[in-house]
Amino acid sequence: MFDTLSDKLESAFKNLSGEGKLTEINIAQSIKEIRRALVAADVNYKIAKEFTDKVKDQALGIRNVLNAVRPGELMVKIVMDEMIQLMGGQSVGINTTGTPGVILIAGLQGSGKTTFTGKLAKYLKEKKNQKVLVAACDVYRPAAIEQLTVLSEQVGVDIYKEIDNKNPVEISGNAVAYAKKNNYGVLIIDTAGRLSVDQEMMDEIAAIKDTISPSETLFVVDAMTGQDAVNTAASFNDRIDYDGVVLTKLDGDTRGGAALSVKYTVGKPIKFVSTGEKMDALDVFHPDRMAQRILGMGDIVSFVEKAQDQFDEKEAKRLEKKIKKNKFDFNDFLGQMAQIKKMGDIKSLMGMIPGMSKLKDVDIDDNSFDKVESIILSMTPKERTNPELLNMNRKKRIAKGCGRNINEINMFIKQFDQMRKMMHMMSKGKGMQQLMGNMPNMKGFH
Repeated sequence: MFDTLSDKLESAFKNLSGEGKLTEINIAQSIKEIRRALVAADVNYKIAKEFTDKVKDQALGIRNVLNAVRPGELMVKIVMDEMIQLMGGQSVGINTTGTPGVILIAGLQGSGKTTFTGKLAKYLKEKKNQKVLVAACDVYRPAAIEQLTVLSEQVGVDIYKEIDNKNPVEISGNAVAYAKKNNYGVLIIDTAGRLSVDQEMMDEIAAIKDTISPSETLFVVDAMTGQDAVNTAASFNDRIDYDGVVLTKLDGDTRGGAALSVKYTVGKPIKFVSTGEKMDALDVFHPDRMAQRILGMGDIVSFVEKAQDQFDEKEAKRLEKKIKKNKFDFNDFLGQMAQIKKMGDIKSLMGMIPGMSKLKDVDIDDNSFDKVESIILSMTPKERTNPELLNMNRKKRIAKGCGRNINEINMFIKQFDQMRKMMHMMSKGKGMQQLMGNMPNMKGFH
């Protein structure tokens, strides 16, 4: 989402790289480019101007104080600090107090509310150890109840629904009573999508909120709608006074102005961001981490957190023993790929690693894993356990089985052997120089 903005900001900072220090002239030039970049990213001009005015004041105030810091680096630091404040300063948690804690989900048509409801249920169940109930109160959209039913089964939580009742205010009240009676820790109420100009539907969501008195009201907005999303968020807040914003479709190809502007415009924090359709694709919003990603610094903290979520200490010890004995096989490799895939889509993960966002020409996606997976699954169980069995006849059979040519099979097996040798050497504590000397020329497998 932020690739274009990141490139334009980087260009603004690069213009300072040859300068000895910050001056009024080069600060003014950079500020002009930064403002243009923000407006191009669909940030409201008034917000962009106020933001860059603050950056300018900061830069002018310290230009003669920090002479040891390069001008470009100094400007990056100032912009990052101001961007963090623009997006809210710090992450704000979700309020689930109550017996049960009731979370009301509101938003526009097509913003992804029902999918978010499923993701939030999974998050609260697995990360917060809550007994979660979801309630289907969208009685207007065809298949909305069925969609939430499927999602609730997928994430392993219960659902409350009334098929014949077409009164969402009544259903929501009944859901709260049911959740209390059955000792649920959290109730998430999914409501119908509505337009701010639809007075009847706006009255309805206000009535639902008055009826259930939720612990938390979240407004779900599609980040791909840019500044329009921010304006709609403001009009909704005027009516129902929600507690926080959820930005969905943050993986989309759009300009990202909503993420930068919504806190300033509405005065309510962004609490979650959603990327993709997978139920794991939900993150707590951290303004500092988002600013780092926008400025091309990656987000290594989030990357490590995702990795830790998939870490299995028992499995790691088992693999360590196999690697030391040089017995790491294709089954182990498949298991490691599955863990990486659980962390999220590959391109999003790459963006979290510092410096990787600069590699524009590297095309790494989940399809690369699928191709490797098809090769391994075309092997017999015995071949997967004993890679050394793979002679030419076996390779030809595998190639036919997965629809690849023999050269691709040979290349993959060669890379696997080199990787296995490297892992074995590292487990034996070989020197870095020896490892570098034996480093394989690993080329992307496509």
